[in-house]
Amino acid sequence: MDSDAPIPRSRLADSPIPSVPGVDDTRPAAVTPPPGPTSVWQQPALYAGAPRRHPWEIPVLVLAVLLAVGVYAVILALISIGLVTEYLLIPLALPFLIFLGRGIGYASIRANAVQITPTQFPEAFTMVVEAAARYGMEYVPDAYVMSGNGQINAFASGHGFRRFVVVYSDLFEVGGRARSPEALEFVIGHEVGHIAAGHVSYWRQLFSSVIMNIPILGSLLSRAQEYTADNYGYYTRPDGAAPAIGVLASGKYLLSAVDFDQFADRATHEKGFFVVLVNALSSHPVLTWRAAALRDRTRSGSILLRPRTFVRGTGSGNVVPVPAPLPPAQVAPGSMPNKLSETGTY
Repeated sequence: MDSDAPIPRSRLADSPIPSVPGVDDTRPAAVTPPPGPTSVWQQPALYAGAPRRHPWEIPVLVLAVLLAVGVYAVILALISIGLVTEYLLIPLALPFLIFLGRGIGYASIRANAVQITPTQFPEAFTMVVEAAARYGMEYVPDAYVMSGNGQINAFASGHGFRRFVVVYSDLFEVGGRARSPEALEFVIGHEVGHIAAGHVSYWRQLFSSVIMNIPILGSLLSRAQEYTADNYGYYTRPDGAAPAIGVLASGKYLLSAVDFDQFADRATHEKGFFVVLVNALSSHPVLTWRAAALRDRTRSGSILLRPRTFVRGTGSGNVVPVPAPLPPAQVAPGSMPNKLSETGTY
């Protein structure tokens, strides 16, 4: 006869898929062992302390501002000598169009999304408040949950003097006790970090509008900003970095089954021109490079070229180099059936 009693936790120890209906999968509280006689306190690594901007962010932003000013100067010069076309009027309308788009976007969120409040998702509200306080912000940004139709994503934006964070529902579900509240706190810290770093201001969006439409350069600025926001997320919740990468790479059910070190090692294993090109064209650092940056907090994240050294964390964001591990999919010679051999990936 079937029973409604929950299945004991011990039978689920190896299951990567939590939150099964009828299953008691609440996680036990983490227990940190007390320091022993061999314990050594380490000074936090350079990027493990208070958030720092990625070193490429400000130089590329300055280039973006100069490009925008130059484009507008050329347009005004052409208009002054009578060379006026309808195409020249589009850039002149850009400040209004950006203002209009931000207003419509914010209104859409306010009218359709579920707001995170002290009574609606209170744990997440606490995460937003604590992040804002930790970053020295004057106001707590609004925060919302909305359906992403299966997408794993979150973003920060603003309009006027208001700033807000939106987390898609499939990513927000990761914050349940059975999965990884640490990952959600990292994600919220990352998004609030975008606001604290000034990435969502109207003027930055306006002056970045030219460079964002230039291949390579626009994505370069975007990746630098993402690394900066990751520094905020790490400062908020260091132990949320690994599960956050897990959920972004494999989804909300399999995040706990992802081997973070193996995934980060592939930033060095995966070579070739097209890997570098994919990263160069991406608005976010490719996930293996991003994982490597979150593991090694002694340096900024790789922005153009892949990491070259295999490392392992030793605490407080510090790392030590290790011998190159075998490619993760390598197996013993002759162990495959029908005389199969591995693909020549490496």
